[in-house]
Amino acid sequence: MGWLNDNVWLFWIGVALVLAAIEAATVDFVFIMFAGGALAAAVAAGLGASFPVQVVVAVGVAVLLLFLVRPLIKRQFLDGEVDHQIGASGLVGRQARVLQSVTDSDGRIKLGGETWSARLAAGTTTTVGPGEEVRVIAIHGATAIVSPVPQTDARTDSATGPTIDPST
Repeated sequence: MGWLNDNVWLFWIGVALVLAAIEAATVDFVFIMFAGGALAAAVAAGLGASFPVQVVVAVGVAVLLLFLVRPLIKRQFLDGEVDHQIGASGLVGRQARVLQSVTDSDGRIKLGGETWSARLAAGTTTTVGPGEEVRVIAIHGATAIVSPVPQTDARTDSATGPTIDPST
């Protein structure tokens, strides 16, 4: 027991290692903050602080790490709010070509090389005919919710007839 009293800093290092091992299993960035507090207590012990002071340092540093550092690390590594635009969510905002007239209850479109069932978004009163362009507003199950795209692609020139806009 005399050796431990002379080397309390080793006790704190051991505690930090155990907490780091628990963190490796949980990956919640809580136990690693406690391990940081234990390491701070090891430094305090190495500088000759009494055991109660070491405990206060360990708790104080762990609390600071929990409230200041952990949110930053969690945001960086575990950001689940980011939409990586894969799957159906990656199709929202894209344009599609109408294959079968799209109404507020039914229709078919060609979207991303596949045929999708489609219906017009709420509040849209016109029917979109085959060959016209629509924009995907949302995906509900296997149905694309679409809205008509204004026909700005084709301009009519009185001298030459319809022309295609080169910017598209």
